[in-house]
Amino acid sequence: MSQTTIDPRSLRAPPRRPLRLSWSDERVRAIVWQVLVVGVIGAIVWWLWSNTVHNLEVRRIATGFGFLGREAGLPIAESLIEYSPTDTYLRALTVGLLNTLKVAVVGIVLATILGTVIGIARLSKNWLLAKIAAVYVEVIRDLPLLLQLLFWYALLQGLPGPRQALNPVQGVFLSNRGLKLPWIEWQDAHSFALIAFLLGAAGTWLYRRAAIAKRMQDGRPRAVWPVAVGAMLVLPVAVWAALGAPWVVDWPALRGFNFRGGLNMSPEYFALLLGLTLYTAGFIAEIVRAGILAVPGGQWEAAQALGLHPGQVLRQIVLPQALRVIVPPMTSQYLNITKNSSLAVAIGYQDIVSIANTTLNQTGQAIEGIAIIMLVYLTISLSISFFMNWYNARIALVER
Repeated sequence: MSQTTIDPRSLRAPPRRPLRLSWSDERVRAIVWQVLVVGVIGAIVWWLWSNTVHNLEVRRIATGFGFLGREAGLPIAESLIEYSPTDTYLRALTVGLLNTLKVAVVGIVLATILGTVIGIARLSKNWLLAKIAAVYVEVIRDLPLLLQLLFWYALLQGLPGPRQALNPVQGVFLSNRGLKLPWIEWQDAHSFALIAFLLGAAGTWLYRRAAIAKRMQDGRPRAVWPVAVGAMLVLPVAVWAALGAPWVVDWPALRGFNFRGGLNMSPEYFALLLGLTLYTAGFIAEIVRAGILAVPGGQWEAAQALGLHPGQVLRQIVLPQALRVIVPPMTSQYLNITKNSSLAVAIGYQDIVSIANTTLNQTGQAIEGIAIIMLVYLTISLSISFFMNWYNARIALVER
């Protein structure tokens, strides 16, 4: 059998043609067009900037962010940090940022859980359960989010007052003043225990990676759960106990015309969180359903042939593979729930948009106020995108 000899010179890349200053050279044309586009964009930006500066000077409107150090005089109903109207605009905007994050982070977690459950329910063999999940998805996605927020807020406002509050479970009260839940009296010991738990979780993750790497070398499995129990359970409890083991439950109680104590969720926050969670869960459910359907049916059959329970097949075989399809569109939904939180201004919840709007109305710093809002949402969105892209790269299949 004859063998064909390949000339090594044919494997070399062809020599590059020298750049000729002629319009017939495609590289020269590409450079010229790029320079022209950049020049046009630069000219437009310069014109907008100079026109804005001129108009501000004509109207004698001061520019800059010096107003952030002035007293705000702005009342804020709820905040995660201490605040009073005598504080600065900077602290007021910080409160608004934390209020936005409080809605976005909790909403992302709840919407992910609810959407995953509904997406799996749509694929259930139980006809009634699958149809209820399908009706939920179709109805919730076809109604505008703003309309849903107004509906939930109006519904909460129609509840009875604190003296006639609904009490479905001991210590839980639902009225037109919001949702009241029992909560522990947070002390320094709880903060240090939480820090210990986070450090333990990070240590467990690092140990797991090292254990997997060593298993790939010698083939011996190493148990991770003892380290996880010690780092994420024993260590936080030991820190909490060493600092006095405080554990006092703060129960909400009716005092006068409202409840005192416990965890308070205002009607505005509760309506916003409920609306965003239910609305986004409808889209996440379809993403989860599509991801599960993208897994070949042979995976189900092979797992069932091994004697695995349907729940085990879903958790251990199907969902890990479906995540590669689910994660990219899920990123968009996380961004949407963060940006849609700006609709809080419609129901009176004081997030970054509401407080920034009040600030620019009081100070006249419209450009700076809008810039702060844009910077906040851009930073949050880029952070979410960076994390989700990192996670998507970790679970992606590596071809050899």
